[in-house]
Amino acid sequence: MKMQMVDLKGQYLKIKPEVDAAIQGVIDSTAFIGGPAVKEFARQLGDYLGGCHVIPCANGTDALQIALMALDLRPGDEVIVPAFTYVASAEVIGLLGLTPVMVDVDPDTFNLDPATLAAALSPKTRAIIPVHLFGQSCDMEPVLDFARAHGLFVVEDNAQALGSDYRFSDGRKARTGTLGTIGCTSFFPSKNLGCYGDGGAIFTWDDALAERLRMIANHGQQVKYYHRVIGCNSRLDTLQAAILQVKLRHLDEYASARRAAAAFYTQRLKALDPEGRFFLTPVEDPRSTHVYHQYTLRVRGGKRDALKESLAAQGIPSMIYYPLPLQDQEAFKSITRAVGKLENARACAASVLSLPIHTEMTQEMQEEVVRAIAFYFGI
Repeated sequence: MKMQMVDLKGQYLKIKPEVDAAIQGVIDSTAFIGGPAVKEFARQLGDYLGGCHVIPCANGTDALQIALMALDLRPGDEVIVPAFTYVASAEVIGLLGLTPVMVDVDPDTFNLDPATLAAALSPKTRAIIPVHLFGQSCDMEPVLDFARAHGLFVVEDNAQALGSDYRFSDGRKARTGTLGTIGCTSFFPSKNLGCYGDGGAIFTWDDALAERLRMIANHGQQVKYYHRVIGCNSRLDTLQAAILQVKLRHLDEYASARRAAAAFYTQRLKALDPEGRFFLTPVEDPRSTHVYHQYTLRVRGGKRDALKESLAAQGIPSMIYYPLPLQDQEAFKSITRAVGKLENARACAASVLSLPIHTEMTQEMQEEVVRAIAFYFGI
């Protein structure tokens, strides 16, 4: 079978009886919108995350938008965001008439560099959106300390790291997405916890904020037809919630499979190129567990695109996440305040290449990928 970046069908076949029964239960009930499975999934995910509120919504981008709407930010307010991330992290800032303030990233972890925050601060700064990119946490302790010192909100983009833990300097551990003011995630099918369509969720420990988030996601109403604020229509449908209930039971197992696949890749690739002359394997931050939403190399010498073409010719898929940093995207040029030269973001965009990794990955598949890389570099 043709190799894939993510094998959703193989994963489904392993849990087919559970998923099929969950879907049939929703069809039998005909409670397609707001059915019992939605509330139950929210409760179960909240328990998994340590007991926080979970507000399901339609997708991860909506989650970010609703989070910012709930914080009463005003047009012209500034929100700090890393320049190297998926567009949604900054798109919602611009959509609400706010100003994205783009900062550089750590070249090893690809996450927001806390050392950039001081230079980004202005009298208009109201919030920070740290992104837990590719499956591991941003270094959150200094981010949270900075936010507290300056009265800023922290909205975590946890779309790629659900299930990851962050370790504080005092030894305390907490799930990503539950560390800041609000956490947001996506259940896009290829995510570590993915549904069979679109879906997302918002997390918070604050009771009043949770009620406000629910209200905004439901047309600004708490009582039907009585609208207290301007909101939107963003909901997780019952079929997706039922599927997610099943997959949540397997999430830690999926993370273990991804970590095992990543460890095998790293072992074999470092044996190929022990000095990192041709490429660098992912760096695991000791403060975070890595759930490997992506396994991302940094290819040296400007050879990333040629390597990608060579892999494709050998039947090996790969992806570039992301080929252009946000400050260079046409949509953001007129509304962004960039902090510094953002050199690491540009270097990452020019060198990253993600290899196939998923819960059904076998070592035989991985050996194919490694051989194809070795063939291109002649090593």
